[in-house]
Amino acid sequence: MNSATTATTEMANLKTKLKATWMAGDFAQIARSYETGAADFVARLNLAKGARALDVACGSGNLAIPAARAGAVVTGADIVANLLTQGRERAEAEGLTIQFDEADAEQLPYADASFDAVISMFGVMFAPRPEKVAEELTRVCRSGGRIALANWVSTGFVGQMFKTTGAYVPPSPLMPSPMLWGDEATVLGRLNDQVTDVRFTRQTVMFTFPFAPTEVVEFWRTYYGPTNRAFEALQADAEKQSALRRDLETLWAEHNRAMDGTTRVIAEYLEVTAIRI
Repeated sequence: MNSATTATTEMANLKTKLKATWMAGDFAQIARSYETGAADFVARLNLAKGARALDVACGSGNLAIPAARAGAVVTGADIVANLLTQGRERAEAEGLTIQFDEADAEQLPYADASFDAVISMFGVMFAPRPEKVAEELTRVCRSGGRIALANWVSTGFVGQMFKTTGAYVPPSPLMPSPMLWGDEATVLGRLNDQVTDVRFTRQTVMFTFPFAPTEVVEFWRTYYGPTNRAFEALQADAEKQSALRRDLETLWAEHNRAMDGTTRVIAEYLEVTAIRI
């Protein structure tokens, strides 16, 4: 087997593993904890009624739902079938028409210049080949249209959570750190000369849970795919599994702003907006 074939096989295996990771648990349960922040992100876009909007790595519709409420014609795309099903159910319950497609952010099944706005919140940053993601985001956006991304930053709470987990279960060497999407220079390099008027703004979302940090860690272990799989990877080492849980509980407790037995943690992200040339 030559090196090119080996690399192709390794990438295919990685993508299969990533899909399985995000299908583990139920990310919609996590997404609900910052629904307000997602709605705020959409509101800042001031989408015009009738605008064609694509939510890439849409999950259960945290952006797609408020975008459709605003009057946009919305398509959501994700690799995780169970989340798409929940998105369809949410849209139907609200009487909204949203097209949800099972699709890979690195190979979107849409024609060039199909959308007026291409958006993603904490989604495309987890695809393994960022250069292909950037190509697709710009390809499907019309000239003069907008690309808007919300990407976790390495110095923020979620970045610290991934660093904590990565100390016990190292990420794949085939995949650049997702947190690089939170670095302004890296984002500029990836979008390259396909966009203009690129703007970066630091924003925050508030994770809110009606229970204490120790229960929050168990909640994430149950429902958040990467955390779920990290604990599963340590199943044969009870000591490391306990240490990971302890470190995550400490992290949540140290950042908790609530004083009433619940949990409220602020997580910083980089908001990126750009105009397609």
